[in-house]
Amino acid sequence: MIFETILSTVDTSGMPNFAPMGVIWGEAVMTVRPFTNTTTYRNLAMTGVAVANVTDCVLDFVHSALSDVQLPHFPARKVPAMVLQNVCSWFELRVMRIEEENGENGENIERASVYCRVVERGRQRDFVGFNRGQAAVIEAAILATRLHLYNWEEVRSALQRYRQVVAKTGGTDESEAMTYLENYVKRWFFANQAATGTKVGTSAG
Repeated sequence: MIFETILSTVDTSGMPNFAPMGVIWGEAVMTVRPFTNTTTYRNLAMTGVAVANVTDCVLDFVHSALSDVQLPHFPARKVPAMVLQNVCSWFELRVMRIEEENGENGENIERASVYCRVVERGRQRDFVGFNRGQAAVIEAAILATRLHLYNWEEVRSALQRYRQVVAKTGGTDESEAMTYLENYVKRWFFANQAATGTKVGTSAG
């Protein structure tokens, strides 16, 4: 089963990187499947450590997906990596082996399966799960990382649906996260419309 986490990795100088990452869950071993052209993959290959952060903060998911912002963090206990400050629980990982894979579903970009041993775990507060608004923000964030696969109308329609769910069931953080996402998406399409021939409207909603 895949669980959505924010995976923190570090480069050889100790600089942390945070990225949303679906992790194949296990009590002793977890599997991460990053694309091989990402900072996450390079860090895992170079340093062999990571932290899977379980959090209910959708703003952290959005910011780590769409920007290079350094989220607040503190040192892990057993690996030279960082734990997200706004975490419910976390799992410290050491890479056991890496298996590269060919692209699938028409993707040219390759993935890797990174098998990691859980060497430590910690907890700050209970994770009670996501409500519909929070889940909608996470789905919108995933969509925003794959804009090259869709046209403007498809994305606009999806964002409308997600915004309606957030308006009904979300709170201030979820509304702020959706606004950030909508602005990001609009900027991306404006920047790429010349190459894609996409006509962008004046509002994502």
